[in-house]
Amino acid sequence: MKVLSMRTLAKWHIWLGWLVGVPIVMWLATGLLMVARPIEVVRGDYLRAKTEPVPLVLPGSTLAAPEAGLKAMQVTMQQGRAVAILTGLDGSVRRVDFTSGSALPPLDAAAARALVAQSISGGDKVERVTLFPADRTPFDFRQPLAVWQVQLADGANIYVGRDTGEIEAVRTRWWRAFDFAWGLHIMDLSDREDTSHPVLIIFAALSLVGALIGSVLMFRRRKARPTTVPRA
Repeated sequence: MKVLSMRTLAKWHIWLGWLVGVPIVMWLATGLLMVARPIEVVRGDYLRAKTEPVPLVLPGSTLAAPEAGLKAMQVTMQQGRAVAILTGLDGSVRRVDFTSGSALPPLDAAAARALVAQSISGGDKVERVTLFPADRTPFDFRQPLAVWQVQLADGANIYVGRDTGEIEAVRTRWWRAFDFAWGLHIMDLSDREDTSHPVLIIFAALSLVGALIGSVLMFRRRKARPTTVPRA
């Protein structure tokens, strides 16, 4: 019975090999192509000429005056009023009232909690609110921005910018599981961003070679084994 079961599995394996052999080779070949070069090279970042950053200047605006040293300005509505989120050339971020230009204070824990309760489904079920500075943000955020981490009862982490007053990221439990799987997929568990490194390229190439050899072996003819007649 055991021998018959193993033979049945072997037959299934052969038929499945015929069925999925081509997609596997295609996935591995295209995967090897995609990891062969760093993503910065693929995007052509090296072709861009290096220039000094130019400050954002809007004629007649006191917010975007030349001396302000702004890199970007985003205007949005917060709590019924127009707010300008200003990003300096040095990377600093601050909020001001767009109409008056007066500075707005950074968000405190209560304001971050209220924003999450208003903007996120189930956001009123908060377990913990923690402030993280820009240089020590949690791993599932990975951005140089001071944020409030609002942990919800369902395991989601909502990140609210202390200086932007905006929800910067939503990290559910599934997102964190996906992020871990992505790190395994590209073999980079440290940063989970390097999609082109020697270890990944070598294993992708070896996998492709193995799949190609397996596909060729599918055409090998197998001689039927003689049936053993049990003795009386």
